[in-house]
Amino acid sequence: MTRPGIEETIGATGVDGVRMLTVRHDDPRVEGLLAGLSEEYTERYGAEGAANELSRYPITEFAAPHGRVVLAELDGGIVAGGALRPYRPRPGIDPTTAEFKRIWTSSRHRRRGLGRRVMTALEAAARELGYRDVILFTGPNQPEAVALYERIGYRWVDPATIDDLPYSRAIPFVHGL
Repeated sequence: MTRPGIEETIGATGVDGVRMLTVRHDDPRVEGLLAGLSEEYTERYGAEGAANELSRYPITEFAAPHGRVVLAELDGGIVAGGALRPYRPRPGIDPTTAEFKRIWTSSRHRRRGLGRRVMTALEAAARELGYRDVILFTGPNQPEAVALYERIGYRWVDPATIDDLPYSRAIPFVHGL
């Protein structure tokens, strides 16, 4: 479990030199994730769309004890990451569902399995926090994200709007954890 002011390395540094980290929501390295997301969202949805999405869920939404931030670090820079928070569509909803947000991989580092590693780390963090299910939403201009989520077992849920594409799955139990 991540303690205030202390990072947790998830496994060893990979052969590719990438370190997977769980950090506090206010760790300065989270800015690398947010900057990458802002650039990506601006490219795909325009500056206004990017600003709206990033302000809709401020980074404080992912604070402990119910949230986590996962980062992939390579040569001192953040190349991928994601965050989780309790899913709160409305009061009274089952508190055992986590929502994954802010999932991103640098365009320069795609097709190397980093998205899958981020998702695995987020699922492990969710399991550790006691969540049983996950929901995530992606946008219509992110076909790579849709392909990843479907490839690793997430299933499409009938959307409330055409702007949000929801996917969900039960958090897989991993023997030995």
